Order: sequence, then C-alpha cells, then structure tokens
Amino acid sequence: MDVVIEKIRQELLEKADPAIRESSKRFFKEEPKCYGMKTADVTKIAKKYWKEISDRPKSEIFELCEELYESGYMEESFIVSNWTQSMSERFEKDDIFVFKLWIDSYITNWASCDGFCNHAIGDFIKKYPEYIEELKIWTKSENRWMRRAAAVSLIIPAKKGEFLKESIEIADLLFSDSDDMVQKGYGWLLKEQSRIHTKEIFEYVIKNKKNMPRTSLRYAIELMPKKLKAEAMKKDW
Repeated sequence: MDVVIEKIRQELLEKADPAIRESSKRFFKEEPKCYGMKTADVTKIAKKYWKEISDRPKSEIFELCEELYESGYMEESFIVSNWTQSMSERFEKDDIFVFKLWIDSYITNWASCDGFCNHAIGDFIKKYPEYIEELKIWTKSENRWMRRAAAVSLIIPAKKGEFLKESIEIADLLFSDSDDMVQKGYGWLLKEQSRIHTKEIFEYVIKNKKNMPRTSLRYAIELMPKKLKAEAMKKDW
C-alpha cells in the first residue's frame, strides 16, 4: 500500500463520526459503507494529499485512485472524484475507458456516481464532446450506475444550456428504464437543461408525459414556472 493511502485512511478513521455514519443511512436505500464524515471535510483531506501526489505521473495517480476505490468506502470514492477532476487538463481520449471501468466495477451508490460523473466525466466530455457517443452506449448497460452515469455526466454543461440535443437523445434512450435511480438521473438532466431551454424541455415533457415515469417527469419540471408545472402534471383523461 502506498504511504499516501495509509495516511489518508488513518486520517479518515481519526475523524470518523459514528453519528454522521448513522444519519447518512437515511439518504440511501442500501446502507453505504462509510466512515461517517461531512463531504466538506473529505474534500479538505483530498486537497491536502493532492499536494503530495499531483506531480506524479497520471498513470500512477490512477493506480492510487483504484486502490481507494477498492476499499468500498464512500469517502474514499469522493477523494477519487476530487483527484480525477484535478487532473482534467491532463485528460486524454483513452481515459474514458478507465473511467468506464471504475464506474462499472466500484460505484455502488448515487453519491459516488454523481460526485465522479458530474465533474470528472463532465470535464472530459467538454474536452472531447465526441465521446457523448460513448455515454449513449452506457445507457444499454446492465449496471444501473452506468446507465445513471450516462445522464448525470452532462449535468454541469446542461446548467449552461450546452448539449441540449444530446441530453434529449440520452433521455430518449433511458426513457423506459424501470430503475428509479436512472429515472431520477435523466429527469435531473432535463431539469438542468430547463434552466435555459425551458420551452424545449416543456415541449418534450408534454409530448411524452403519457408514458414518462412520474419520477422523471417531476424532476424535469421542478424549475419551471407554476403554470407550466400545472400543465405538465394535468391528467389527459
């Protein structure tokens, strides 16, 4: 084990709070494996040790990330998310396949999925937008977190109205997914697109609302004016 990993785990153990560990359970259907720490405190630890490893080769940092992921602890996955985003300027095209492997192999809850995908993969897609085609492939995965990742990786660009067409294409691919974590994922993506593209997302919802899962619909219209929300929720029978 790398000495940095040893120091990180020792610090996580020292700062673990049983009360936070217990309270975190209410946010997840499946009990997460965690130390019990506030996200802000984990971020401080990630930044502290990033200073020690930032000048290492990217491949070596990726190995450290995998070592953290292999523990299964949620806080260690948050450190991976932070470190990976910190390397965004060093991203190369083939890195997407490393990230895909990590999601498929190590991510087991929505917090780890969103923390990694919103930022690290979001930054990757902004740098290499042609790899949205790879996200579309993820929508067909048997792994619920891969399917959710296909949507939530575009959340940050969507806030600025970027990739509208591609976001709708991904929503279409995930439209009939029965998994509530996936339904919430693409509903959230549509919601963020509605900040700037209210008309387009409203039209999408109205066109599809008869068959759209209620979970996805409610997420998609959350930021819309009350009048549009009421119209979207109105029964057509």
